[in-house]
Amino acid sequence: MPFYLGTLRMWHYPEIDPIAISLGPVSIHWYALSYLVGIGLVWAMLRHRIQKQGLRWTEDDLSDIVFYSVLGVLLGGRLGYMVFYGFENLIDDPLSALKIWQGGMSFHGGFLGVLAGVVFFARKKGVGFFEVTDFVAPAIPLALGCGRIGNFINAELPGRATEVSWALIYPGEQFGRHPSSLYQAALEGIVLFAVLWLYSMKPKPVMAVSGLFLVGYGSLRIFSERFREPDAHIGFVLSDWVTAGQLLSLPMVILGIFLLFYSYTQNRKLA
Repeated sequence: MPFYLGTLRMWHYPEIDPIAISLGPVSIHWYALSYLVGIGLVWAMLRHRIQKQGLRWTEDDLSDIVFYSVLGVLLGGRLGYMVFYGFENLIDDPLSALKIWQGGMSFHGGFLGVLAGVVFFARKKGVGFFEVTDFVAPAIPLALGCGRIGNFINAELPGRATEVSWALIYPGEQFGRHPSSLYQAALEGIVLFAVLWLYSMKPKPVMAVSGLFLVGYGSLRIFSERFREPDAHIGFVLSDWVTAGQLLSLPMVILGIFLLFYSYTQNRKLA
């Protein structure tokens, strides 16, 4: 419902029960469902790539890639969050790293986990690392977008205070904030997916798609962090405007630029 603060019309944050389904002692959270939906979309789009673009990957390959990637996301994402954003809690309660259902997943930690899974699959399959990452990269933004929707349902990632007409008043507050999780869902999900999908429709030099993913995600994350409130226990990590998310994303942009340059100047093999 709209809320009038002086002459400004703002909206209350929607009250959504984080539990989607409760069956006796078993509860299924929306956050978990958002991940399942994201995984399903990635799987479907990668299968579409294989069928429509005549890629060499088999159904077994796809199953293995998704399995190792999901394992990497869950382990790396949660551990990365605890290390990057909640190290004190990890020290006080090491078992908190296993409580994925409570929310709190780091993209950068999950990204490293996925890379570890890809390394394992590539060695097992006997293929190049970047051949795998070039294949999966265009579909990954769909999972990222779904994860951000899960953040929104959990009222996580509050935005910075603002007076824009679409501002949301978070529970327990009397002022509006940017719905930063929705911004990131749109940028990291829809926009990045569209760019990568269109770019990858025709064969590109090996590393090029992976490089564009790094540049695209890193740049969009650095931009969207301008509307997101820094974690209260961390704050700004550099001066009074650089957040931890921006600092962690900068190396991605630099590496992505290098991969794009190298792919077009040194690689002749198309993926």
